[in-house]
Amino acid sequence: MGTQGNFIVKILVLSVAVSALLKYGGSSLPIAPTSLNALILVLIPTIVLAIALWWRSSTATRN
Repeated sequence: MGTQGNFIVKILVLSVAVSALLKYGGSSLPIAPTSLNALILVLIPTIVLAIALWWRSSTATRN
């Protein structure tokens, strides 16, 4: 149970850090507010997760 709690705390701290970085440093990024950029930003986490799960399943079938 302790390792799960530590994992959740680490994810929470990382999430807060990324949120603060985006809130206070995001306005200095030279990204135009277009619908294409918003679509890319929304789809990137899904694509990365799909690739990670595919990679994990392909290595599990080999072993």
